[in-house]
Amino acid sequence: MLLFFVTKATSFAPVYALMFAYCLCYFPTIALTNSLTLQHLKDSGRDFPLIRVFGTLGWIAIGVTIGETSTVPFMLAAAASLVMSIFSLTLPHTPPSSKGQTVTLRRILGLDALVMLKRSSFAVFAVASILACIPLTFYFSLTNAYLNELHVDNAAGKMALGQASEVVMMLLMPFILRRVTVRSILIMGLLAWSVRSMLLAYGNPNAGIWMFYVAILLHGICYDFFFMTGQLYTDQEAPLNLRSAAQGLITFLTYGVGMLIGSLIAGRTVDYFTHTVAGVVIRNWQSFWISSALSALVILLLIAIFFRSDSKIASASPAATATSIVG
Repeated sequence: MLLFFVTKATSFAPVYALMFAYCLCYFPTIALTNSLTLQHLKDSGRDFPLIRVFGTLGWIAIGVTIGETSTVPFMLAAAASLVMSIFSLTLPHTPPSSKGQTVTLRRILGLDALVMLKRSSFAVFAVASILACIPLTFYFSLTNAYLNELHVDNAAGKMALGQASEVVMMLLMPFILRRVTVRSILIMGLLAWSVRSMLLAYGNPNAGIWMFYVAILLHGICYDFFFMTGQLYTDQEAPLNLRSAAQGLITFLTYGVGMLIGSLIAGRTVDYFTHTVAGVVIRNWQSFWISSALSALVILLLIAIFFRSDSKIASASPAATATSIVG
């Protein structure tokens, strides 16, 4: 309904208000769908990436077929939301793990999951998740503008290769998760983030165009190795009765707090490296991307030094995993 009314708005204020309300409704569904999915998987490390990959396929499908200069995308999204809301009624019956317990404001707000921050490794991961949204926002918000300013042909089409690489990496994730520790996967993901930013800093649309291609193709490692692994790690660390709240917490920290901070810093950083000479706006993109690479390295060091867990994503049923953790 909110998306439908967006198509009828004719000024900025109502569009902003409607989209703000829409985001308040939509983003909690990310944690909900992750939580519901993980509760029904016998082997989350094996099965979750193979299910999550369909979200990326949907992203690619809509990205290559729909433009951004009309209200059509909003109408399609509104229709898709309606279809999904009806389809959700057919999902397996999944009673809340806290069914029968006293309902409190703390439980409604998901604050019970804050107890997980008492575990040092999870607390470090939570802080790193917030900070990781800074270089992530740099990439998502400004790469397209950067490539267009350099007159790279079909910049949006080239960036779609990032989602294609994400599909490939998701298909490989079950193999990786069984053999590599969570700590090592997170470090490799953050290293890829730093390398990606350096490639963007020193690439050019001529002889250095290959750097842009490699930077975009690294997206699969950058995103899957940190965020999807983080979702599985959060699910594994949470006791059974806190699984949904834990997914809500990590979603709030990343898509909420992290993205807000990242957006504010990205805008101020690009402004800092922007100067006007004789009425011409000149941006020092190289310094901008180097700052992004350095921020990723700082987060990498945070994980390498303070994240002490050597656990892997367990190949066990959610209930069994939760019982062993609680025990």
